[in-house]
Amino acid sequence: MAESADAREELLRGIHVIDGGLASELEYLGARIDGPLWSAHVLEDEPEKVSAVHRAYIQAGSQCIATCSYQVSRMGYAEIDLPPERADGALLRSVALARSVVAEFPGCRVLVAGSLGPYGAALHNGAEYHGNYNCSYADLVRFHSERIAVLASATGPQAPDLLAPDLLAFETFPSLEEVRAVGEALAPWPMMSAWFSFSCRDDKHVSHGERVRDCASLVAALPQTVAIGVNCVPPRWLPSLIAELSTASSKPVLVYPNSGEVWDAEARCWTGTTDPADFGEMAAGWFAAGAQIVGGCCRTRPAHIREVVRAATQL
Repeated sequence: MAESADAREELLRGIHVIDGGLASELEYLGARIDGPLWSAHVLEDEPEKVSAVHRAYIQAGSQCIATCSYQVSRMGYAEIDLPPERADGALLRSVALARSVVAEFPGCRVLVAGSLGPYGAALHNGAEYHGNYNCSYADLVRFHSERIAVLASATGPQAPDLLAPDLLAFETFPSLEEVRAVGEALAPWPMMSAWFSFSCRDDKHVSHGERVRDCASLVAALPQTVAIGVNCVPPRWLPSLIAELSTASSKPVLVYPNSGEVWDAEARCWTGTTDPADFGEMAAGWFAAGAQIVGGCCRTRPAHIREVVRAATQL
């Protein structure tokens, strides 16, 4: 991890393309992700599939991959009667797994982002898309502090580099209150670097209802923040969201939307189609609008990322 303000500013220099959907790609490989821990079940039971997804995205041109830890938490593990401390080990294993795949590509610079989902992800009821939690602010701080502390323990001269991510990726955050709680949880760890990415209800507001620009302004003030963005949103919202993020701060803007397919909550399936070439054309527009880092979320695949790489070569 970056250990100074100057190093943090340099961390993402030259990084334009991140990876695509992890959980949905695991499904394409035959993994089951319908349990309470979602993709973390695969991390526990079939880690070779996680490695295969990381490998495919690096081969497609990703310059940063996110660990399979979005839904890993002590609270989530305790719910299915696993020792809460086992979640700590899973966090570190997710980093080690990503690091081992990166090592297969010695000629490439590939960052490892430690994926940390919101409190709502651990509830596995879709709450990350509205942020109306039945918990206190102190609960939020404690939830995030537990996971941050584990990854912070892998950082520093006495810790093995294999277990330390280059930065933390706080993903799909729905509300101003929750990112404020993360800021408090991060305060003891000024040497860490992080990006913040929000889920949204439309092209100007995060899922809970606050303005995207207000959320971005709050996290931009945190010394650990290296980039601010949105993820798991429809591609059509991105021109407006990029403008909102660019207005709020001078931090690099990152966007990783869904494929363009639509989730049918009643039928519990995706509808519509997606074309990687079309996604790449849209990515060129996102770069032109001010996004500096682009990738994909649900239902995007290595083919989509190859098209984003193509768009990035025109920068």
